[in-house]
Amino acid sequence: MANYAHPEVLVSTDWVKENSNKPGIKLVEIDVDTKAYDAGHIPGAVGFNWQTQLQDQVRRDIIGKDAFEKLVGGAGTSPRDTVVLYGDNNNWFAAYGF
Repeated sequence: MANYAHPEVLVSTDWVKENSNKPGIKLVEIDVDTKAYDAGHIPGAVGFNWQTQLQDQVRRDIIGKDAFEKLVGGAGTSPRDTVVLYGDNNNWFAAYGF
């Protein structure tokens, strides 16, 4: 991962396996089609729907800061948590969430 511009924001699947049950680690699956989440996901992960939860329905853009804070806070995430995002379409929508 050292070849990435900001490798400090990336984790490996091994890191997730070793740390996902620790306090303060929150896993979030972001999908455009939540059938993938419904069919199976990493234990303890919450699922967000890109189209209905992370996209402003009027502006058709990423939701604002207040809406995002309400969404993740409602899912039990606090500013002190480490959040790991993953999702469908090769993590394309997880990147939008980031």
